[in-house]
Amino acid sequence: MGGEEKADIPPQLREGAVGPGMALNGAMGEGGEIVATVICGDSFFNENMDAAGGDVVAMIKKYHPDVVIAGPAFNAGRYGVACGAVAKAVSEKLQVPVVSGMYPENPGVDLYRRYAFIVETGNTAAGMRKAIPSMAKLALKLGQGSPVGSPLEEGYIPRGLRVNFFAAERGAKRAVDMLVKKIKGENFETEYPMPVFDRVAPGPPVKDLAKATIALVTSGGIVPKGNPDRIEASSASKYGKYSLAGVRDLTAEAYETAHGGYDPVYANEDADRVLPVDVLRELEDQSVIGKLHEYWYATVGNGTSVANSKKYAAAIAQDLQAAGVDAVILTST
Repeated sequence: MGGEEKADIPPQLREGAVGPGMALNGAMGEGGEIVATVICGDSFFNENMDAAGGDVVAMIKKYHPDVVIAGPAFNAGRYGVACGAVAKAVSEKLQVPVVSGMYPENPGVDLYRRYAFIVETGNTAAGMRKAIPSMAKLALKLGQGSPVGSPLEEGYIPRGLRVNFFAAERGAKRAVDMLVKKIKGENFETEYPMPVFDRVAPGPPVKDLAKATIALVTSGGIVPKGNPDRIEASSASKYGKYSLAGVRDLTAEAYETAHGGYDPVYANEDADRVLPVDVLRELEDQSVIGKLHEYWYATVGNGTSVANSKKYAAAIAQDLQAAGVDAVILTST
């Protein structure tokens, strides 16, 4: 129906296949048929999750489907969370299997992968052609009650579910064997992959705020008017560094947001709503802080990969340390 301008529409029902569903219908051939399509703005869904989720499930229920397909959402975070929430509700309330498609870094994956078979997709909808056949194949298997293979065989993201199975050797012996290999420095695989958490120790508090230099960094996309560095509205491949010399207020005439993942109207009216330069200048005048750093740094968090985010953070942090900055205020959307 549209892009960001349609993100606030409530759930509505269409008979038959619409949009990506037409490609899915074709990929399933005579083995399956999409009987209806539920459409909802991802902003509306996330802001009204309980009510919208209930409405969506009620719309789905009357068709008694064998399988529900949500998405694909690729790396669109709000869309992925909405698809995952629908998957959870459908699997729990209707006991119907769900297939989706997402980029592995989509937040919907970690939140809801146990409730759906999520086919791994590319970062953007440019990967639609590759995603559709895998999703259709998996949907047919689930809808027809056929056995589903491993994540590697079927192309879906591991669901993190533990299941019982009979092994040739008892657990005590397998555990000792793994321990011996670890002690000897030999390679071995655990039977259940353990999650890896990126933990960052918090920095010490600022000792004397009245003498501190404070910097502003944002993933909310606030840039000078015209977006001189052409930072992408989604999946940003760069960040920008901009001067605050003589700037006390981010006016609509001189500043805007490049972000494509939220309604830009209020940010474009007053960019201080995302990047609070005006308030920090007041604190500077009142000697609450020492001074505001002469530059701010901006990128767009919408769909931007974790790897790129870490790369930008490391470069910005190095720059701030070299400039003697004492603390950073990091804002998003």
